[in-house]
Amino acid sequence: MATVFLAGGAGYIGSHTAVELLEAGYEVIAADNFCNSSPESVRRAEQITGKTIRLYDADIRDTRRLAGIFQENRIDAVIHFAGLKAVGESAEKPLLYYRNNIDTTLSLLETMQQFGVKHVIFSSSATVYGSENPIPYTETMRRGVCSNPYGWTKAMTEQILEDAAKADPSLSVVLLRYFNPIGAHPSGMIGEDPCGIPNNLMPYITQVAVGKRECLTVFGNDYPTPDGTCRRDYIHVTDLAKGHVKATDYVLQHTGVEAVNLGTGTPYSVLEIVEAFERVNGVKIAYRFGPRRAGDIPEFYANADKARELLHWTAEKTLDDMCRDAWNWQKQNPNGFRDSE
Repeated sequence: MATVFLAGGAGYIGSHTAVELLEAGYEVIAADNFCNSSPESVRRAEQITGKTIRLYDADIRDTRRLAGIFQENRIDAVIHFAGLKAVGESAEKPLLYYRNNIDTTLSLLETMQQFGVKHVIFSSSATVYGSENPIPYTETMRRGVCSNPYGWTKAMTEQILEDAAKADPSLSVVLLRYFNPIGAHPSGMIGEDPCGIPNNLMPYITQVAVGKRECLTVFGNDYPTPDGTCRRDYIHVTDLAKGHVKATDYVLQHTGVEAVNLGTGTPYSVLEIVEAFERVNGVKIAYRFGPRRAGDIPEFYANADKARELLHWTAEKTLDDMCRDAWNWQKQNPNGFRDSE
């Protein structure tokens, strides 16, 4: 079976994808510098599947180190997860984000070129649609104006990959545009483990539920939505991971570039997420309203038809599943992977 290299494979989405790839019969190699992840996630992915992952402690920007990994292994496809991802931090430290996220991409592509690896999947984001495009977002739309440096690094990486494929027609590229991944593996063994204060809604909710945070701040309740809070397309992380398996199946058989949305097509508001979490888990979440957050748009969600038609993939998990699995993970791991280190 083919071997897939996960750049940034110890992160939230990378570790869940490792599980699904292994269970689909792929061999998995991962590299990570653990700046916002833990090697424990990879060990647990091995425990869940009963299979081994060759894990390297490596910075993807280090081309010499990367060449060594490619030299030691026969790699058929690359999934590029490596990058910093906090929207707020990217606005405060734009140079750090541009340097890190663009450099990882260039290093990967140069090393792939050196070793004749022709298949790559990029962990992109719905943020590349910007705020001007109408919803739901479809892949035929032009990339929009991003509201933060993090988003721009995703858009720029897509452009770099498109240009690389234009120059080398034998290259096969899939740009997976994620919507809002939440939840955790149903086993409760791996899940979202943010460093410091969570930037995303669900880990903040679970940390309030477990007593690590006092109260959730809901940014704005005066948006033009049914309950005044922002609406987003939330997708269970294991559904997202299975999308990567389908994308790997596809990328190994085709050439050219395809952008594909991974979302459910159903938006939920912040308050709907809080209410679902409370109902499913029997836990009350203290929250208060705060001012709007810069860069937030009222709502966005996916048109996921292309994923169904091209990759034969559809999200299967419900919002209740997302809330139940997120809480199951947090309950079992109140301090995330640090409990095991």
